[in-house]
Amino acid sequence: QLFLFNWTKDGKPFDLLSDPRIVATNNSGTFVIQNRGIITNFQGKYRCFASNVLGTAMSEEIELIVPSVPKFPKEKIEPLDVEHGDSVILHCNPPKGIPPLHIYWMNIDLQHIPQDERVSMSLKGDLYFANVEENDSRSDYCCFAAFPRLRTIVQKMPMTLKVSRCKSERKPRLLIPPESAGSSSSVTVIKGGVLLLECIAEGLPTPHLNWVKITGNLPKDEPETENFGKILKIDHVTTADEGTYQCTASNPMGRAKHEFHVHVEGPPQWIKKPEGGVYSVGTNLVLLCEAIGNPEPTIQWKLNGMPIDSKAPDLWRISAREISLTNLQLQDSAVYQCEASNKHGIILASANVNVLSEYPSRPFMCMRKDLTEVTKDDSIEPLSTLRYELNKNGTLEIKETKKEDSGSYACWAANSVGKRAITANLDIRGNVPLINRKNFHIFSWRSLTSVCHMLILQIFLFLICMFLFSLPRRVILDRDTLFISSVTQEDQGVYMCMARTSLDSVTAESWLIVLDVPDPPEDLQLSENQNRSVRLSWKAGASHNSPVNESIIEFEENRWEPGRWQELTRILGNDTTALLSLAPYMNYQFRVLSVNAVGRSQPSKPSLRYATPPAAPDKNPENIRVEASEPNEMVMKWEPLKPMERNGPGLEYKVSWRQQGVEADWNEEMVKKHSLTLRNTPTFVPYEIKVQAVNNLGSGPEPSITIGYSGEDVPDAAPSGVSVDIVNSTLIKVFWFGIPRDRVRGHLRGYKVSWWKTKSMLDGKRHHPEKHFLTFVGDRNYGMIPGLEPFSEFRLTVLAYNSKGDGPESSPVVFETPEGVPEQPRFLRILNFDKDSVTLSWGLPKKPNGHLTGYILQYQMINETHEIGPLSDVSVTNHSTLSWRLSGLSSSTKYKFYVKACTVKGCGKPVTEEGLTMAQGSKLIAYAGIYDGISTQGWFIGLMCAIALLTLLLLTICFVRRNKGGKYSVKEKEDLHPDPEAQSIKDEIFGEYSDSDEKPLKGSLQSINGDIKATESADSLVDYGEGEHGMFNEDGSFIGAYSGSKEKGSVESTGSSTATFPLHA
Repeated sequence: QLFLFNWTKDGKPFDLLSDPRIVATNNSGTFVIQNRGIITNFQGKYRCFASNVLGTAMSEEIELIVPSVPKFPKEKIEPLDVEHGDSVILHCNPPKGIPPLHIYWMNIDLQHIPQDERVSMSLKGDLYFANVEENDSRSDYCCFAAFPRLRTIVQKMPMTLKVSRCKSERKPRLLIPPESAGSSSSVTVIKGGVLLLECIAEGLPTPHLNWVKITGNLPKDEPETENFGKILKIDHVTTADEGTYQCTASNPMGRAKHEFHVHVEGPPQWIKKPEGGVYSVGTNLVLLCEAIGNPEPTIQWKLNGMPIDSKAPDLWRISAREISLTNLQLQDSAVYQCEASNKHGIILASANVNVLSEYPSRPFMCMRKDLTEVTKDDSIEPLSTLRYELNKNGTLEIKETKKEDSGSYACWAANSVGKRAITANLDIRGNVPLINRKNFHIFSWRSLTSVCHMLILQIFLFLICMFLFSLPRRVILDRDTLFISSVTQEDQGVYMCMARTSLDSVTAESWLIVLDVPDPPEDLQLSENQNRSVRLSWKAGASHNSPVNESIIEFEENRWEPGRWQELTRILGNDTTALLSLAPYMNYQFRVLSVNAVGRSQPSKPSLRYATPPAAPDKNPENIRVEASEPNEMVMKWEPLKPMERNGPGLEYKVSWRQQGVEADWNEEMVKKHSLTLRNTPTFVPYEIKVQAVNNLGSGPEPSITIGYSGEDVPDAAPSGVSVDIVNSTLIKVFWFGIPRDRVRGHLRGYKVSWWKTKSMLDGKRHHPEKHFLTFVGDRNYGMIPGLEPFSEFRLTVLAYNSKGDGPESSPVVFETPEGVPEQPRFLRILNFDKDSVTLSWGLPKKPNGHLTGYILQYQMINETHEIGPLSDVSVTNHSTLSWRLSGLSSSTKYKFYVKACTVKGCGKPVTEEGLTMAQGSKLIAYAGIYDGISTQGWFIGLMCAIALLTLLLLTICFVRRNKGGKYSVKEKEDLHPDPEAQSIKDEIFGEYSDSDEKPLKGSLQSINGDIKATESADSLVDYGEGEHGMFNEDGSFIGAYSGSKEKGSVESTGSSTATFPLHA
């Protein structure tokens, strides 16, 4: 049937065509108001009516609010000049807007204004100062009003507060509620809502607020407080929360009180709603409507949306709670509405009444109100024996069925127009055997599968006309299998497996026992209240088939860390009471968690709060230390006490100090921070320091004494008695006398030795000074300087340093290094190679390291099998000779030649060259560094080309996968083709010292005389064990100490590698 829709606005008809911005939906009562232009005229309360031939239904009222953008007025706010200790109120007066409204007090940098017991914001958004302090002075107190639903935040003009001078102490005075409200006030709250009672007081010292309920039933759970105890909050208000609440503001000067008489009211709620239905002509109908609320709701009846007035038919009897209609007629079909209202709300219920004049339809189920009789077979007599029972829903129950109960049964239904019947056939058959099932124990959130084994299962018909059965989605029933996923506590119980036919059924039962974590403990009670202990008792929650083996007690305190729960203790077993040790000056509340084999429960509801009285501190600060960045300054620092260690209000630190070793009284100062800076102190003088915790209740224990030093300065004296001991041509040992302790002016970090080369002793040429230095850590008087150039003149100084910097240098000391062995000659070439002789030419060594005395030439045969022939020596005594002709060689033989330069200290490393003599009449081939004469072979050239192509391919792969790379032996390459330049550099740094353990090849180069001479000191530098390990500084110089053997003769070696080792001084 088509519906007709109408709207009313504020109780008057509303035309959807009255404004082009209203767009109505076809075949619907819905309309849309387009947000164009000014739409504030659409604000109001709307109600929709839907009508057809059977009546009119109406909706509940819908309120449309068109908000405006909230703004603070532009105004000039005069500064507030107050005295120290005065109470001050900074008013916000936020603009109106759609709730919720959030108010914040911040400065111009959007930093929140700190709030505490002294400074807090009221529910209306004003900022209250119980008493002002000088640090409250500022010119940027800004009130911000945020409207989340409008996505708007507006700011009030900044306010200025100036605090000066002091004022005497005074007793508390309530600002909210104001004194004009009297000693008590009434508060009405809606049932189920939130009760907020607010008390803000001023006074000096800052008052403390306390809440109590003096009449009415005490709440089961202690109400929570907010805003530093100034707001009492009760969620989900019930009638039990009615009564008188008292807030008390107190300080040492007195107290102030106010009583709140709380009344709980509520909107209407249904007790009985009218019920409609389909009725026959001539029947009677009673519609009931009952509602409760506070205040008592008013009941109004409406017919098709219009109030029922006195013109109702005579056969109707109307009262506040019911309408009685006698002898219903077709025109009585309508929608009857009952509306209950009070000042807190309106509720609406509708009943659709449809009056018909027809035969009863064929009943789907025989209902008692339409039932006339039930007969068997063709009998017209109703069933009346004790075994037949007619249930309220019209079904027929036959007790102790027999075979002769088989047959047809008729159910008759009648009304004023006539009657009809349905027929059911009953067939009696045998029973069904079933195999019993076992019981199950299962953890919560696991899955369960149970199979019901049936021996006989037959299709059957129900005598009942209607059967409804539904299962949760996680329960799957598949023929004889029951599967439950994610088992919960609700699934625990007895499960019955039933096999039945149309006449019989048998059952088997299985217990499903679900193991789960315990329920939270309940009913937390506090007793045996002491200053530093309290007994907590509780009732254990359901264990869910796994006994409780431990209880965890947690606490939260709202003075220092509100909202943070911390573990206090654990109780083993299933005890439900514990004596708790507490700290002073804490406002505790407790909660308990139970633990079983499955896991831990959810926390219990918090207990009532328990405030411990303040006390003097039990401990003093720790980790007392002295830091100073400037001379004549001392900064004393320590770890502050944790909030739970303060024990009371007004925590300060009493700092005492005096110079050590001086008979003087202690200097004392009280500070609130955890540091104290002293200026104009003597440089680096020891002080005795004590730090003691003090609060309003007293002082902590006597503190221990800590020794600290005032600020450092750089040393003001240089080391004396500097001397040098020459160890060898590249190593010296330096000695000095340390500076006096009082001249260090700080903690001595060590000494620095600086040196620079002034000239070469070989040519007398002066050098530009290039300074080097080594650092020797600690209080010491010697050090080793390695890596010097032989046969050179040096200058050296020593200085002391501390954490502030370097002191003055000592007077320079001049020393000379002796001659050393020369470096290898720059090159070796074969100038002429005959069948039995060769002419060799070589260059001077890059660094002779002394006066050259000559050269040593050596040669030996080498062949394809790497067998090496005996070594032959030739001594060249003229140091100016740079070529030599060797004769008596074999033809067609490969030779290796060695040349090394010598001074009075010995010979250096050799430079090598190889060559191949040819048969008589053949051309000469000479080359260096190749061991096999195959470079001119064709197959060898082809192999080299293949290797080159393969190398190119590998480089391409490496370019694509550049995160990977191969490895190659640098050491082997150096051994095969030694680099004279690199070898020279290594010799400069480490001299002749090497712990390389490489062995010479069979028949390889030995000493000039054919054996290795023992050196004066062949042990490792580590064996000296003098000083620190060597380190590098940021500028590349060594830091540490080194040692070496005394000056010694030359040692020859075929290898060019050197080993790294720790150096000691």
